[in-house]
Amino acid sequence: MAHAFSHGAGFGVTEGMKPFTEDGALVLADISGFTEFVTATELEHGPAIIAELLEQVIDRISPPLEIQEVEGDAVFALGPDGTVVPRAKLLDALTQAFLAFRARRAELEADDSCGCNACRTVGKLDLKVVVHHGRFRRQQVGTHTQVAGPDVILAHQLLKNGLGKRAYLLMTEAALRWAGLDASREHLAPHVERYEHLGSVRCFVREFAEPAVPVAVAVAA
Repeated sequence: MAHAFSHGAGFGVTEGMKPFTEDGALVLADISGFTEFVTATELEHGPAIIAELLEQVIDRISPPLEIQEVEGDAVFALGPDGTVVPRAKLLDALTQAFLAFRARRAELEADDSCGCNACRTVGKLDLKVVVHHGRFRRQQVGTHTQVAGPDVILAHQLLKNGLGKRAYLLMTEAALRWAGLDASREHLAPHVERYEHLGSVRCFVREFAEPAVPVAVAVAA
């Protein structure tokens, strides 16, 4: 796992910037089933389907978040302190991202105009989201900006967890406190993950089960 995560210039960070440190939310939205899907489906349709689904997520979380990088099957986004107001608004945005992802997935799955493996198996894909709050350092390497630090590593490591679920929202205790949310009221169950060098991490998890009936999705602005 790399210790820094970068994107090209043009995301609100000026070229030739001096390194600086910020506190804020670190959010990763990752597609479950990505590797199996991409390796077993056609190159012409598989990546395009992944891109469409990730676009649904991006449209719902940015704003209030800024997109740091699209990492193949995942979106890495940041919410520096003071940019997500009110902070609890982030949970609403992430919920809408889940709903938009599944709505678009259902549309693609229902489209019988193509019988390729990608179009026939899109229903196996799902979404998992990790939210942490901590400190990160922005720096520039060539034409790319990076964010680095232990909290960045932790956010990415949390995608490798023992939950055994395909669709969920996982918030660290630090993120929950930052957002001012009540875990029981938001149906977030306590959970602990342990990592070498990082120790025990107290988290709260909400599983996103498949809806029994269609759910309305807010249209992105």
